[in-house]
Amino acid sequence: MEIQLIRNATHYIEYGGKKLLLDPMLSPAGAMPPIANTPNSFPNPTVNLQVPVTHLLQADAVLLTHTHPDHFDAVAAALLPKDIVFFCQPEDAGKLQEQGFRDVRPVESGIVWDSISIVRTSGQHGTGEIGKRMGQVSGFVLNAPGEPVFYIAGDTIWCPEVEQALAEHTPDVVLLFGGSAQFLQGGPITMNEVDVAKVASAVPDAQVIVAHMEALNHCLLRREDLRAYVAGLGLSERVRVPEDGESIRFHPSSSHV
Repeated sequence: MEIQLIRNATHYIEYGGKKLLLDPMLSPAGAMPPIANTPNSFPNPTVNLQVPVTHLLQADAVLLTHTHPDHFDAVAAALLPKDIVFFCQPEDAGKLQEQGFRDVRPVESGIVWDSISIVRTSGQHGTGEIGKRMGQVSGFVLNAPGEPVFYIAGDTIWCPEVEQALAEHTPDVVLLFGGSAQFLQGGPITMNEVDVAKVASAVPDAQVIVAHMEALNHCLLRREDLRAYVAGLGLSERVRVPEDGESIRFHPSSSHV
């Protein structure tokens, strides 16, 4: 398995002989308005893509956690082939079909694609009223012969749903969406440094990758601060915070890079 962080939540994943594009946001820097009611007012994304879009369009399928524009934007909707396989949560299937995608495969609980098992998980995109307004979000667990068990948590904070997914699937590799995104009111709607540490503690044999950082105006946790925090807990060997464009390869059936 190889995971390449493109930007924010967007990743290019080679797994089980397939190429998956996770949560494609393909707009150039500054093309989208700032997320409102947040501490910073600069436009999004805050950085450009470090990888050619032509590379991303070679994917065999899209894996979409939810349709917030920082995970699936108008540029991605326009550029992706309309016949590409599109895995999503059931709530988003109609919207994707309305945009012309012809091979939308909603994942209710689980689905098998060739040799790859895809199981959908849930989470909490914040707490209280803000969490409710964020709507339904999903994560996914990938499993294939000769590959590490790979859990993509999605846009969620640490919560019982994440704890349950970790206990049930015992992943070798975990991808978290960090950044501690937040509004002027309420707490974080994506994982902060404490949440990341809780995940690492819950799966002591797994490698943890943290993305969704330094690309949006409402993400306040920076890479250098998260790296310093996990270093202070002695977790630097297991918690990776990649740069945009960076790839990480994992050996088959192993959590070791």
